[in-house]
Amino acid sequence: MTQMSATANPSTDAADADSQSNHESEPESKEDRLKGYLLDHARDGELYFKSKFIADEVGLSPKEIGALMVKLKESATELSIEKWSYTSATTWRIEPTSG
Repeated sequence: MTQMSATANPSTDAADADSQSNHESEPESKEDRLKGYLLDHARDGELYFKSKFIADEVGLSPKEIGALMVKLKESATELSIEKWSYTSATTWRIEPTSG
C-alpha cells in the first residue's frame, strides 16, 4: 500500500496565490468604464454623442451604452445626463455637475 504525502507543492501554491490576487483586483465594470469616458470627455463642458459613435472607443455595443446611460442618469451624481434628441438614434447630452 502506498502512502500519499501531505506536503505542499510550492508551484501550485504560487499559482493559487496568483489566482486569488487576480480576483481581488477585478477589472473595471462596463458602467465604470463608460462613466470614466464621459467624465473625461465632458471635463471642459458639454458633450453630445450618439452611442454608435463612441462604441468602439469604450469597447461596448451601442445597445449596452444605451442601457448603461439610463442607469448612469440615476447614479452618476457628478454628471448631468439627458436624452437630447432622436434622429436615427438617441443623442445624449452630458455635462459635469458643479458639486
